[in-house]
Amino acid sequence: MLTRRQTLLAAAATFIVGAAGFDPAHAADKVVKIGIDLSLTGADSQGANRVKNGIVMAFDEANQGHAVPGYTFELLVTDDGTATAGQYDPAQAAINARKMVADKDVVAAIGPQMSGAGKAMTPILSQGGLATITPSSTNPDITSPKFAEQYRPAGKPIYFRTVTTDAYQGPNMANFLAEKLKAKSVYVLDDSGAFGVGVADSFQKQAEAKGMKVLGRDRLDPKAADYSAILTKIKSLNPEAIYYGGVTQAGVKLAKQSYEIIPNVIKAGPDGMVSSDLLSGAGFPAVEGWYTSIAAPHLVEDNKAAKFVAAFKERFHDAPEDYTITAYDAALVIVDSVKRVAASGKPVTREAIRDAIQTAKVPTIQGMVSFDENGDLADRTVSVFQVKKDATKPLNDVSAQYKYIEVAPQS
Repeated sequence: MLTRRQTLLAAAATFIVGAAGFDPAHAADKVVKIGIDLSLTGADSQGANRVKNGIVMAFDEANQGHAVPGYTFELLVTDDGTATAGQYDPAQAAINARKMVADKDVVAAIGPQMSGAGKAMTPILSQGGLATITPSSTNPDITSPKFAEQYRPAGKPIYFRTVTTDAYQGPNMANFLAEKLKAKSVYVLDDSGAFGVGVADSFQKQAEAKGMKVLGRDRLDPKAADYSAILTKIKSLNPEAIYYGGVTQAGVKLAKQSYEIIPNVIKAGPDGMVSSDLLSGAGFPAVEGWYTSIAAPHLVEDNKAAKFVAAFKERFHDAPEDYTITAYDAALVIVDSVKRVAASGKPVTREAIRDAIQTAKVPTIQGMVSFDENGDLADRTVSVFQVKKDATKPLNDVSAQYKYIEVAPQS
């Protein structure tokens, strides 16, 4: 544990964001570092910056409100996006995980956004005993006991979530298409990433169980520019719907080209398609009508979030998204965990914080956050939206252009 003075002396060598700036009243406080890994470069950067700002707000409030007497939070921010990949890069995510683990003053982390980054990071975090809470990574393999040897080789769960997993997001969206939209046939696509393949797999399995005819499955190369051959093939099969598992790098091009080639087909995807990057990159009318889901309750229009939303807009001159709030809530869980450990008189160590996160029961904007024995969120809510143009609002504003429909039917 570094003192405030020691941290300031080391600032030139380590990229640290002071969550609340220097306050003389905290000069003698011990510093608790929290690692942050987000995809700040590439196709998902706008959403990543909103997530980062939500995290910063939470730790600012904790510092300013003296949430943990004798301790000040500081953030070690890392970026797993690269210009070469054009989005998250698992290799860079692994480098970031090693950087966090090597810094002995980092006692917990938040992130990553993407499951492909999560799969690269978790074995390293496990060996380093460093717990992380992801606000948006949904691939179920990372926390599944079946893959414990691969993703938590040191034994204890270290990957926690403030969202549910694709074991629910994919199937529940299949339920929505079958039960609410009455789709009888579907063509399934994915973007080859860990998240995209996993959510498409779980969607396809449930679609077949619901009696939907799956007419085919294709994998999109996120770096390819032209998907017209695949879309022309899909057009010849005349499906009632397509489902795309993936994020915006391929999603932007798919939205544009599918509008041109199969304009009247129902189009649906997961939370990787809930993005201001998609709205900006594909634009209207191409994105109009897409159905999407998130692996959490819809929060930004909830009265419980009104104070947070207003404060966020005032500070950052930007509108938060639902995963901005799940990131804020993840930070609240860490603040609570540090507070409980410090109050017990135990040293604020990685192991102690991991154990405190595991047993957390924290009231947050989304409700009571607690985790099962594998680190998964107890709540299984999946929310469904449809993109509908509101010309009176900014066309890249997720809260304005994605209209909430309902909670998806659970299996």
